[in-house]
Amino acid sequence: MFRRARESGPALLIPSAWGLVAAVHLGVVTTRPVFVMHAVMSVLLVAFAAASWREMDSGVLRAWRAVIVAGTPFAVAGLAGFVVPDPPTALFALALFGWMLLPAAGFGYTARELSAGAWVYAAAAAGCPTGTGLYAYGALVGSPAAQLAGLAVVGAAQTAGIVDAVVRF
Repeated sequence: MFRRARESGPALLIPSAWGLVAAVHLGVVTTRPVFVMHAVMSVLLVAFAAASWREMDSGVLRAWRAVIVAGTPFAVAGLAGFVVPDPPTALFALALFGWMLLPAAGFGYTARELSAGAWVYAAAAAGCPTGTGLYAYGALVGSPAAQLAGLAVVGAAQTAGIVDAVVRF
């Protein structure tokens, strides 16, 4: 069962995480669930990397292992933002922007390595910085609609890529 959860869990976790972030931006939920999400994500990333280390030793899986390892500090930074007294907003920004952008590297590498279906990963790789830019623009000009649109683009891009990977592999 653990193997099945490792293989298919990301297809549920990725859209759930971005949906939760959007819900916080909409004021539908408090930040408490995001704290829980960061705690769970930090633990799951380490557990997933440890349990899958050998299986992810070559090809596109090696690139995704690097994304997971490089991304864990971003999740921990977000978690720290909730537990450090008077946290700098940079901790939350680091976590958010890190996870918006970092998967683009994995999607781009996957697109280059595959022949069939590479377009899904190329689109996901392009969607990450596009959505991040839209979100950043919204934050700079004070447009919650642009921020939500940016989150939607990133969430849709990453979900498309991960769902394809779960189905295909």
